Amino acid sequence: MAANRLNGIYPSEPGLVGIPFAPNARPRTSLPTVATIVTAVAALYFGREVFLPIAIALLLTFALAPVVSALKRVGIPRLPAVIVSVLGAFAALALFSFIAASQVSELAQNIPAYQTNILTKIRSLKETGAGGGIIARLSQVIQRVGQEIDLQEPSPPAADAPRPEPVPVEIVARERPLEILQNLMGPLISPLASAVLIVVVVIFMLLEREDLRDRFIRLVGYGDLHRTTQALQDAGKRVGQYLLMQLVLNIVYAIPIAIGLWILGIPNALLWGLLALALRFVPYIGPVIGALVPLFLALAVAPGWSLVLWTAALFMVMELLTGNVIEPWLYGARTGLSPLAIIVAAIFWTWLWGPLGLVLSTPLTVCLVVLGRHVPQFEFLDVLFGNQPVLEPHARLYQRLLAGDPDEATDHAEEMLEKYLVEFYDKIVIPALLLGEQDRVRGVMDDQQRRQMAASALTLVANLDDSAHEEAVEEDEPAFAEYGKTDVGKETAGEGKEAEDEIELPNGVGMSVLCCGGRGELDDAAAAMLAQVLEVQGATVSTAGFADMDPASIRRLDLAAVDTVVVGFLNPDSVKHARFLARRLKRARPALRVGIAFWSEAGNDDSQAAAALAGDINADFVAHSIVDAVRGALSSEPPVALKLAAKRRLRRQPSVTKKAPLAVAS
Repeated sequence: MAANRLNGIYPSEPGLVGIPFAPNARPRTSLPTVATIVTAVAALYFGREVFLPIAIALLLTFALAPVVSALKRVGIPRLPAVIVSVLGAFAALALFSFIAASQVSELAQNIPAYQTNILTKIRSLKETGAGGGIIARLSQVIQRVGQEIDLQEPSPPAADAPRPEPVPVEIVARERPLEILQNLMGPLISPLASAVLIVVVVIFMLLEREDLRDRFIRLVGYGDLHRTTQALQDAGKRVGQYLLMQLVLNIVYAIPIAIGLWILGIPNALLWGLLALALRFVPYIGPVIGALVPLFLALAVAPGWSLVLWTAALFMVMELLTGNVIEPWLYGARTGLSPLAIIVAAIFWTWLWGPLGLVLSTPLTVCLVVLGRHVPQFEFLDVLFGNQPVLEPHARLYQRLLAGDPDEATDHAEEMLEKYLVEFYDKIVIPALLLGEQDRVRGVMDDQQRRQMAASALTLVANLDDSAHEEAVEEDEPAFAEYGKTDVGKETAGEGKEAEDEIELPNGVGMSVLCCGGRGELDDAAAAMLAQVLEVQGATVSTAGFADMDPASIRRLDLAAVDTVVVGFLNPDSVKHARFLARRLKRARPALRVGIAFWSEAGNDDSQAAAALAGDINADFVAHSIVDAVRGALSSEPPVALKLAAKRRLRRQPSVTKKAPLAVAS
């Protein structure tokens, strides 16, 4: 078995020797997948002149598809709806570009008028740092470096004879009108051609949207129509909502910026409002870039520093208000991307496609995440860039407990603790301990790790004493005599449904319960959690470790004042040991109620099977969750009598006596 473990093979059951073990294994990215990704990136990089317009057209199609659908629902046919939507969108872009160009031209004419204020502020900075200021020191350093370079340059050789002075010559080029027009229109041909191409592609994509969808399904996912359809709907919904909500958000952000800059007296306030609207599509760095030029103008148009401070305050207040209030209210985290993924995607797409790639980075990465969420071969994209937790809560808690970090485990516990401790223990902590027990059974957890995890779990329970105390205080109030009890006359329909779903636990005042671990340190940790929940219910609780359950130690337990003993096992194969402990405890005190808890992740709602198992092991009750264990421990039913085991008696074989032969008379 040791050799098998070294080779990654563990015979978990008889007859299954040689089966490789890979717990919670995720599909790994194979070499063909890596080669495909590298090839795709190279194709996107070298073919960006082709793929970039197609990508822009695809995203515009996602954005305009809801508008076309809305026009069709009104009664407008498809072709006019598509043409109106596309022409309206590009007319808005053209108007935006015209206004921005006119504002830039006006700004270029006014820049020389701001030169005096800029020089005045530079002189004031120099005067502030006179006698060794920062600017003076930098100037001196640059001057010294320049002198040193001049000294190290070799002097030119002396000329033997004086050279004649050069005669200035002026070359006048006579361009034809056609050449002048070509020089003017040449730089504009490529952007205009790309814009016309994008318009045409968007129109045909919107007209043939259903046909393109069917072709994509036939090409990619004909074998799994459900998954492919779900992926297409998810991608279209996420990208469309992101672009639409981002546009609304940017407009809400840009209008106060433009009005505020106009009130402050910043020239060309409309231009900076439009620039803020456009640059906010660029994640994180876009708003910063949009604020730099207005700050520079505030520095240039006024002699003092107050205008600069007011302008900076305007951008800071709007960014905080938009990012923390308006943005979560509009669409929250509907993109499905983590903040780090947005930054990495911005860097990658900027390297791939330049500034336009930076603007398109978020919607394109959303499409990749949707692909990874629905296609198993690309699941790593969802793991790397998605905002969903990659570990389930109980697995995350188990990792922290295994690492010996109870403080971080407590932080996660407080985040996940929605209502009551009993729910948190049943749904998260017990499954985490079960993972540890499974690793112990497989032999991958040594004794030190097991003890460290058990100690971390006990520390977690101790750190949650404040939450337990708060619940106990609520339990003492009349309105919270039991979990889930509310004023029926005052509750609404929704509150009534909530009350039905809540857990009701009995009152434990006047009851004494002993919680014990069954066979290991992890069982002791589970017993401590059960004890804490019982204390919340008002019971008098004591705990005992698994070492106290030895045959020699059970007799030393003080069971005189105990009503119920609950022994917990994380290993479900401990039925024989549980039967032995139940009989020992019953013999020690016949009036004692004994409960056995076989902890399980999902619990066990089969009450008949639990009752049959309890009768088989001579226990008063069998529980599979903390809720069932609390109900059984605080039950007022009489204890079950100890069943006498049928003793096997050896039958004595009758002794055969040899009789002496009778003498025959002669």
